[in-house]
Amino acid sequence: MRPSGVMGPKHAAGKLRPRRYARALLFTGSFSTALAVRIAGIPDRIGYDRDGRGFLLTQRLRPPKAVSGGWAVVPAVSYYWHAASALIDPDSPPGLNAPPLEDPRRVRTILPSDASMSLPISATDRAEADAVRASANITGPTAILNPGGNNPAKRWPADRFARLADHLAEAHGLAVLLNGSPAEADLCRGIADAARTDPVVLPDHAHTLGSLKVLAAEARLMVTNDTGPRHIAAALGTPLVSLFGPTDPRWTTIPVPESREAILIADGELPPGEVSNDHPERCRIENIPLDAVILASDGMLGTID
Repeated sequence: MRPSGVMGPKHAAGKLRPRRYARALLFTGSFSTALAVRIAGIPDRIGYDRDGRGFLLTQRLRPPKAVSGGWAVVPAVSYYWHAASALIDPDSPPGLNAPPLEDPRRVRTILPSDASMSLPISATDRAEADAVRASANITGPTAILNPGGNNPAKRWPADRFARLADHLAEAHGLAVLLNGSPAEADLCRGIADAARTDPVVLPDHAHTLGSLKVLAAEARLMVTNDTGPRHIAAALGTPLVSLFGPTDPRWTTIPVPESREAILIADGELPPGEVSNDHPERCRIENIPLDAVILASDGMLGTID
């Protein structure tokens, strides 16, 4: 059994020490990670000075604070880009500036203007997708619905996913694929049972991350909660409708053109300077109406004049 708790950093350090690394870049903000690389004797340790771990770092990066005293909203891609820049150039400024909160759906990142996401697809991925298609008898154009997520509070209601599946099948003639991990198979089955049409439950067909990449790349649309498949689809150029609540979408702004991702939030009246996370009841994901998701999906599919 892998040690956890107070023994976790010591266990990790024991694996790192024999490798004699010269530098460590800590993307995580945890105290235990910084402690592990310090115990491992790595001489240069770069990371954000937060959660009381600054004394364990040799190059301290400064995340911005909000006026309220909490952490300012900074997209994760900016956070990591700034950290990686410090690894490449030790003389880069340690401080990271917070972007202005002018749009409640997205903020500017510090990435270069031509930065984009990409994700390779292998021959194995294609073979796994072929197997899923054959097992589920998937033909014609598709849309993917991603109703899961590790945090139940970030899941748009399953009955609305069922109605959305019906709309995409009946109005657009799309084969609707319900994506989920093995642990989310029952959620996907419940949506399929509630639908009038016949969406495909991908977890019932030996579905893998490899097959998801291929299926997402081919799909005309993905409608998703704030979870991993959103980023997979974005990296593959799949048009997205992304649903957020109660977390603020600006934490996870990604380099995707607005024309390729419609972001729907639970409370469009929340002032841009406010953060959704601070208003969990007002910004519950259930507050995103079905009509709004259908309208955004139709727009991404190019049916609105």
